[in-house]
Amino acid sequence: MRIDNLQYANWSEKVFRQMREGRMDAVHVTIAYHENFRETVLNIEAWNRYFEQHGDLIMQAHTADDIDRAKATNRTAIIFGAQNPSPIEDDIGLVEILHRLGLRFMQLSYNNQSLLATGCYEEDDPGITRMGRQVIAEMNRVGMVIDMSHSADRSTIAAADISDRPIAITHANPHHWHPALRNKRDDVIRAVTQNGGMFGFSIYPHHLRGGPACTLQDFCEMIARAADRFGTQNLGLGTDLCQDQPDSVVEWMRVGRWTKEIDYGEGSAAAPGFPPMPTWFKDNRDFDNIATGLAATGMAEDEIAGIMGENWYRFYHASFEPASA
Repeated sequence: MRIDNLQYANWSEKVFRQMREGRMDAVHVTIAYHENFRETVLNIEAWNRYFEQHGDLIMQAHTADDIDRAKATNRTAIIFGAQNPSPIEDDIGLVEILHRLGLRFMQLSYNNQSLLATGCYEEDDPGITRMGRQVIAEMNRVGMVIDMSHSADRSTIAAADISDRPIAITHANPHHWHPALRNKRDDVIRAVTQNGGMFGFSIYPHHLRGGPACTLQDFCEMIARAADRFGTQNLGLGTDLCQDQPDSVVEWMRVGRWTKEIDYGEGSAAAPGFPPMPTWFKDNRDFDNIATGLAATGMAEDEIAGIMGENWYRFYHASFEPASA
């Protein structure tokens, strides 16, 4: 089983064919950053056209069993997620509607304070809001995973404690390895994983020690040391691959409609666009490199298989169905 639990590529037949060449069984794709409900539905409509036009390469997954069906027919299962709670606006009833449309992950905040939780770029983190507690309960009920990848520390730990079901950090790396604002401290990772949640390692260059120059060995050694600290069963990959996206998209990701100024985030004013990817991971065809790099660290085959996708697959089985199912 081979799963990448976060990508935001510029979707095309080329990318879908590369998923098949890389033997990707499932990919969690971002369908919303700052979009409201109506705009998110339009993005789902666009994905419906992809499924229609490229049905020999991809199919939508609502459950973990759909991944088995995709695998059996040599297709990649596509799982929808949102990197912000903006699609539910201020209406908790939209959680269930979006779940019925296929949304299986939703971040409670994206860098900034939201109606639900605090983002990792805010100076103060008061934690989960009153609405946030209600939305967590509703996401638990319908089978939508709480994602805290762009949230602040206190909010993330609180979400792990409040949620009746395991939560996820889909794409980040340990803060002690590379102290980017988006990377997570050990107590945050532990709060998520000790409750059965998942942590996905990111290959987005701003999350890597050395940026684009980060070596495969350094990246895989980081994963191996995280496995020593937290165990392997709750670790996976969420590469944050933004393949073929124009620089204008990274501005949308960071700025949305909340400011008139350019927010450079973890980049620099001199290089506000997408950074180049490491040479060992350019697209979906390079997943073999990660498996090879993990093997070189001395990790066992079953541990590598878990990180490459089996751990996410098991998590999907426990997370995507309604709580009463």
